[in-house]
Amino acid sequence: MSEANEINLSAAIEAILFASGAPVDLSRIAQALDVTEQAAEKALNALTDDYNNAQRGITIIRLKDSWQMVSRKEYAPQIRTVMDLRRNTPLSQAALEVLAVVAYNQPVTKAFVEQVRGVDCSGVIGSLTAKDLIEEKGRLELPGRPLLYGTTDNFLRCFNIENLEQLPPLPETEEKQEEAAEENGESDGDFAAESAE
Repeated sequence: MSEANEINLSAAIEAILFASGAPVDLSRIAQALDVTEQAAEKALNALTDDYNNAQRGITIIRLKDSWQMVSRKEYAPQIRTVMDLRRNTPLSQAALEVLAVVAYNQPVTKAFVEQVRGVDCSGVIGSLTAKDLIEEKGRLELPGRPLLYGTTDNFLRCFNIENLEQLPPLPETEEKQEEAAEENGESDGDFAAESAE
């Protein structure tokens, strides 16, 4: 691809993301530009680097297999002032706990969340759904067919991560990994001792 074509590709992607205002799937971008997904992804990464290196007020973020043009978070106070937006109230401790249970175990039922927390979570789940941080993901094939909940793309955007794999590991998981490593080390030592005999 010539340099002129690369510039046109970047400009076309920029126009698509700006006009959309919402996340756009990589496959749709590639299809619209009549290029492979690899070529579109390469152009998207280059465009993102350009925005970041120029320290502009907007940037491009990746959410799973979608891309979106967004304003930089450090300019949120100024944007709120101009748009006369009321600052969102921060999430309560209960909301953060429910969100963590859903994020790490999804899809989950309300009953599962309540079992983990030990209290009724109807109000908190309703609030998180209204904030578009969690959403219904279907129903469990059990009597009563309870709703299943999972996180949304807005959750990824708010926590500035591309996908759920970027969630920090749970403390229990780290401890279990350390224990497993120690057990493997001991096992290897035992095996070496047996081999020496």
